[in-house]
Amino acid sequence: MNRILLFLFSIIIYSSISLSQSMNGRFSSSIYTFERIDTAGSSKTHARTFQMLNFNIGKDNVWLRTYLNLEGDIAEKLVYDPRLRFYNLYFDVKDLWNVISLKLGRQPLFNSIAGGLFDGGTLGLNYAGYRLKVYYGGNVPAYQKFELIDNWNDNYILGGEFTVLALQDWRFALKYIDKNFSNQSYTAKRFDPNYNTIDVLIENKSHQYKFVSGEVSYDMPDVFYVNSRYDYDLNFSTTSRFELSGRYEEVDDLGISVYYNYREPKIRYNSIFAVFDYGNTWEIEGGLDYRIEDFYTVFGKFANVSYKNETSQRVSLGISSPWGSVTGRKSFGYAGEMDAISIYGAQSFLNGLITPSFGFSFTRYRLSKDDPHNELISLLAGLNYRPVRILSFDVQGQYLNNKIYKNDWRLFFKLNFWFNTIFE
Repeated sequence: MNRILLFLFSIIIYSSISLSQSMNGRFSSSIYTFERIDTAGSSKTHARTFQMLNFNIGKDNVWLRTYLNLEGDIAEKLVYDPRLRFYNLYFDVKDLWNVISLKLGRQPLFNSIAGGLFDGGTLGLNYAGYRLKVYYGGNVPAYQKFELIDNWNDNYILGGEFTVLALQDWRFALKYIDKNFSNQSYTAKRFDPNYNTIDVLIENKSHQYKFVSGEVSYDMPDVFYVNSRYDYDLNFSTTSRFELSGRYEEVDDLGISVYYNYREPKIRYNSIFAVFDYGNTWEIEGGLDYRIEDFYTVFGKFANVSYKNETSQRVSLGISSPWGSVTGRKSFGYAGEMDAISIYGAQSFLNGLITPSFGFSFTRYRLSKDDPHNELISLLAGLNYRPVRILSFDVQGQYLNNKIYKNDWRLFFKLNFWFNTIFE
């Protein structure tokens, strides 16, 4: 199977390079330092490095797209170091005869039920405001290894969606997804009838998501818009989620928003968790925001969350501007008590040459009135330096303090390089 993958990707690379007239992407190199304390009370300092490459090469509507990452530790090497992750590597054809699109290889899946990555193909049709997309493939192996997963019968993803945009201001979508998982087998110590210790092979059944979804939205520019979504679990024959959100903004500088959802826990078919007595939640939130002199926006929101037999409330207040934001939040009721404030700001100087940034948050929380309060403080300060348009450097210091991490200091450094070359 892996030989098939290598052969397929070789064809993709050869075809893309032979047709290519443009090459673009981004390379970044970063290092993240932190200290880890084990149960014995000793600590180790880690310096994790990440080399990321996003590379696209192609011509007109035919492209090869890649996204990969190499990670390792230069201070305290871990067992699996270095590790290479292949997130994307696929052949992308767009608007063939202005109707057909095709993706083949390891590609991202954007789906509200079970998104992520998969190895396979996606076929799309687009004509006169009607769109149809179908996809099929295998789940990606652990750690995004450059190989195909074993046993596609238990590790596949299959789905599609049909979207209607032909009606002005309206959008309708119908989606289906079937994503199957197969847990890895493992051995564990167990007792035989004579209470002797033996090794037993544990083989879990395949777990599965199978959903159908519907989406309807209406957008009247500068007046209001409404979005709705409904998810139905085919395995358990029940409603999984219903969401409704809307915003009214016909009054100058004033926005009124509302959000509602009903949601049950998403449980895989054949999972042991399906036997537990779990409860669903209902949430409704309303908010106002007001823009002042096109620079500042003040906002406030209130939400009520209903559980099986209890309720919880949430209040959010804040102000945002082109230079940063200040946000306060308070939660109380069944979900516990929490008071939090966060501040973040960033501003560019010298035509974008340097951009300092600053962030601070303080959180005070407890699960019930009889519990003691816990406090969490986090602080970050950073600087972005961009001497030329295609090159930038970032450095950021991070500080965290709570009852688990006492005076935790971390340092992050990153280099970004963008490139875009057109072949004559």
